[in-house]
Amino acid sequence: MALVAISFTLTACGGSDNKDSTSKAAASMSASQPAMQSADKQGMFAGLNGKKVSGSAQVSGTGVKLSGFSSDEGPDLHVYLTNGTDEAAVSAGKQLGAVKFDAKSQTFALNGVNASMYSTVVIHCDKAKAVFGAAKLS
Repeated sequence: MALVAISFTLTACGGSDNKDSTSKAAASMSASQPAMQSADKQGMFAGLNGKKVSGSAQVSGTGVKLSGFSSDEGPDLHVYLTNGTDEAAVSAGKQLGAVKFDAKSQTFALNGVNASMYSTVVIHCDKAKAVFGAAKLS
């Protein structure tokens, strides 16, 4: 019974692997986002919980930049700075904004968040409360 509930919950956040070719088109964030300086920390994404996430995350004093990024589709994906990949870590972390699953390059301002307090960049589906992937920073 619990597996059915988990399966249903993950399906609510894009459980299908079928994507049409237009969903893979690269897009970029608005030019109003702050420019990234050299990265203080970086990591490579790995998918979790049966989801596919790839690319890299770079964290500087001003923001988080995703490069070569792609993710399984989800209706409510957000990027977080956390200290782990479970729901407790996401709840204790800082949400930086909505992430586009098919935009190769995206930048998120820290807006006063002290990034040195966090070890992981997480892609999370808020609707299904499911971690899609994470990049451990070093």
